[in-house]
This record gives sequence, structure tokens and C-alpha cells, in this order.
Amino acid sequence: MNHLFEFLEQYTDYIILGTLALMSFIMLWMVIERIIFFSQVKVEQYDTIHELEIDLTRNLTTISTIGSNAPYVGLLGTVIGILLTFYTMGQSGGDIDAASIMVNLSLALKATAVGILVAIPSMVFYNGLNRKVDVNKLKWFAFNEKQQQV
Repeated sequence: MNHLFEFLEQYTDYIILGTLALMSFIMLWMVIERIIFFSQVKVEQYDTIHELEIDLTRNLTTISTIGSNAPYVGLLGTVIGILLTFYTMGQSGGDIDAASIMVNLSLALKATAVGILVAIPSMVFYNGLNRKVDVNKLKWFAFNEKQQQV
């Protein structure tokens, strides 16, 4: 059991913050790809609304998933940090240093903060891109209504 706690103590920050950094990178990559796609999409080239919707919503699920799960990854880091703090307190044999405990707890909370910092922009981008999807679908309907009247 000591090996597990030693491993967690050494690598938790790298694992949790690395995971959140990877999630952030993937989210930004997908957002940039979607922005470029939306700037170039021509709704009049689509025969059916279903084909258009498939192309418009590509990668949005990933952005949403990252936004909804990043706080949980951060919370996992916080829980592990608090667990390690209590373990260290238990191993100290009653000689508890309050300053050390506060430092460990504040460091544990940084994981939640980073998780929230990843989640907020993800959900903002997801909502903004979803609006672009709706606008482009309405453009398609408007274009096809005009075509039927001609």
C-alpha cells in the first residue's frame, strides 16, 4: 500500500494536469477545425438536411464531452490530493504540522480549478458552435424554400 501512495504522491499532478492539458488541446483543435469549416460551408450544396446536419455537428460531441468531464478529472485530482494529505497525517504519528497540511490541501484544490478552467471555454465554444449549426440549418431551409418557389 505504501508503494501506491508513493506513486500517487509523485505522479498525481503530472497525470491529472497532463490529462487536462490533453483535453484542452483536443478541444481547441476541434474548435478551430469547426470554425474553419463553418466559415467555408455552403449549405446550398447539400441535397438533404440530414447530410448537412452530419457535417455541421461533427466534433461537437467531443467538445461537449470534454466540457462536461474536465471538472470531474480535476475533482479526481483533488480527491487524491486530500487522500494523500490524510495518509501523510496518519503516518506522522500525531506530530501534525498545520502549515504543511494547508499547503497540501491548497495544492490539491488546484486540480479542480484547472478542470473548471478547461470546462468553461469548452462549454462556451460548444454553445456558440451549436448556434452556428442552427443558423446554417435555417439557411438551408430558406434556400430550399426559395428553390421550390421558382
